[in-house]
Amino acid sequence: MRPEPRLQAQGITAGYGSVPVIRDVSIAVGPAEIVAVIGPNGAGKSTLLKALVGILRVTGGRVLAGTEDVTNRSPEDLARRGVGYVPQVNDIFEPLTAQENLEMGGYLLHRQQLRPRMEEALKVFPALHPLLRRRADKLSGGERKMLAIARVLMLDPGVLILDEPTANLSPKLADELLRNHVTSLAAAGKAVLLVEQRARAALAIASWTSVLVSGQTRLEGHPQDLMRRDDFEELFLGGGPAAPAEDGDVQKEDESQ
Repeated sequence: MRPEPRLQAQGITAGYGSVPVIRDVSIAVGPAEIVAVIGPNGAGKSTLLKALVGILRVTGGRVLAGTEDVTNRSPEDLARRGVGYVPQVNDIFEPLTAQENLEMGGYLLHRQQLRPRMEEALKVFPALHPLLRRRADKLSGGERKMLAIARVLMLDPGVLILDEPTANLSPKLADELLRNHVTSLAAAGKAVLLVEQRARAALAIASWTSVLVSGQTRLEGHPQDLMRRDDFEELFLGGGPAAPAEDGDVQKEDESQ
């Protein structure tokens, strides 16, 4: 039985301008869950996340944080309500040091709360501790992604929304990020909503999966049940080692590791 949702979409429609990209999509994520959203290129996965956090306008349906209707609230308003969002790109402030990025992530906190929250975030990503004085643009791809997630953790969100967190990472680093860090966040009680280009890797850690195709939910359920379907790989994974990246992104090796 799934937990009570901390965040859910009820039949939402959203897109760019008057053109809907997703139509009548429902999804929910509760504490200690990892809900993976997968699907082919252009399915609307990132659009769904942007609609949930108020970056794109929802034109139909509603978004709930707990029992509160937060449809079309701003990302800052969602952050105040415990919803953290890590976008695929532009997820850190490159001219700032790692420490300054974390401090920016705690912009809603009182000054005396910054250091304790930073120490909590660094417990999740201890590899960042010796890098605090390094500029973010000097970090490797894996270090940058850890910093991006740690920055959002500064506000201790109950819900963590991750858009393609392994993009541009090597297979080894991607596997480490998902299996070690994302799973540990869920184990600590976070509700994790994950869009991931490496579909098989996402299925391996997810407790629930939603498959988007052409802007609509085609399937949802336990990953193991979905993978038993004869048509699952052919229709939704494309038969390759991973689902294609959305919006033309290309997987690259992180050569700095």
